[in-house]
Amino acid sequence: MPDNPQGVARHVAIIMDGNGRWAKRRGLPRAIGHKRGVEAVRTLVRSLEGTGIECLTLYAFSSENWKRPEEEVSDLMNLMRNFIRTDLEEFVKNRVRLKIVGDWRALDADIVAMLEDALERTAHGTHTVAVALNYGSQQEIAQAAQAAAREGEITPDAIERHLFTADLPPVDLLIRTSGEVRLSNFLLWQMAYAEMIFVETLWPDFTPEHLKAALSDFAKRERRYGGR
Repeated sequence: MPDNPQGVARHVAIIMDGNGRWAKRRGLPRAIGHKRGVEAVRTLVRSLEGTGIECLTLYAFSSENWKRPEEEVSDLMNLMRNFIRTDLEEFVKNRVRLKIVGDWRALDADIVAMLEDALERTAHGTHTVAVALNYGSQQEIAQAAQAAAREGEITPDAIERHLFTADLPPVDLLIRTSGEVRLSNFLLWQMAYAEMIFVETLWPDFTPEHLKAALSDFAKRERRYGGR
């Protein structure tokens, strides 16, 4: 694993947790919490210039999230539709490449079509926002291992070539909001040597200043990758 002597996190992954609790504390429907969470995403993406981040990966919808109430899942899907409609032009203008990781083609046909268009229109962006949709890391690794086996020997390099993130750098920094301290089946392979920061802030309250603080913390850490 290459070291990062400059202390710059090229690839930051975020588990955006706490939308429901944010709403509950205010006596609001969970849908409002999710809506405010989308606004936090929008603000954060606009703040990436000058941070050194080449890729920001956001855990938007896991393969386990289908277990949530049908109304909540529907609200999340509608928020996704609205986000693509309202923010795609800004992505194109600012040369942000959208990437989707996960089994996103299993989503509703209209969402798949919207995502296909967004991926095509942003394909030549200079930095990447990756969104994990219908994503589960254990299944991703199993599928990648199966693909590697069909080609020959199963090695770490062979598995990596078949991950959704094959064209992205390894994750340098994971941030999880809301005080929860677990990975929730997110980028388990990709975070083998990632630094991790867990903050109490609920996702709708997470701001670019919180990100800057996390990046500052990361820059002070010594990364040994198993060595001394």
